Amino acid sequence: MKTNPSFEIENTCGFDYIAGIDEAGRGPLCGPVVAAAVIFPNRNIEIPVIIRDSKQMTHNMRKIAFDWITANTIWAVAQCTPSEIDELNILQASLTAMERAVKKLSLAPQFCLIDGNKLPIHLNGQAIVKGDSKSISIAAASILAKETRDNIMTKLSNQFPMYGWDKNSGYPTADHLQAIDKYGINEHYRKSYKPIKERIKKDETTHN
Repeated sequence: MKTNPSFEIENTCGFDYIAGIDEAGRGPLCGPVVAAAVIFPNRNIEIPVIIRDSKQMTHNMRKIAFDWITANTIWAVAQCTPSEIDELNILQASLTAMERAVKKLSLAPQFCLIDGNKLPIHLNGQAIVKGDSKSISIAAASILAKETRDNIMTKLSNQFPMYGWDKNSGYPTADHLQAIDKYGINEHYRKSYKPIKERIKKDETTHN
């Protein structure tokens, strides 16, 4: 069921400048995890585009929303690289990317609304499970994070077309796994993820 988020949570927080924060890219085998932070400086603004959980939107809907959000809000995106994901683990890398996004905002938020059940240690705010279906600020952040990450993977796919990252976004589809087996693992893969770790171990065993 598609739900439409609102400013209800923002309006009950008691602050003027509230950042909605979300990330994209926890599940893929490669590429960065990307976080976005969005502040609506005017919550009475008329919003002429659809803003909801990015997973409930088509690419075209997200592109239209992306353009409007980036033109009408205070926003920033940040990421953690595959090597940072391997070093920190994906949860901590996601939280770190969120903190980086907030630090990049041109206006420091008074309060943060974070999608999920974990609050980054250095942020003052509230974690909200399924927040992207409840808060417009979080939903807007989810759109920016998703579109930014998809664009990153499309650009990387131009360099490594054999993996189909422009279509699978790095997720472990059957075709993607077959491509990995055929063409190997490069620096964009998360070596701590089980399918990659298993292939590295198998390759090492084969060559020993």
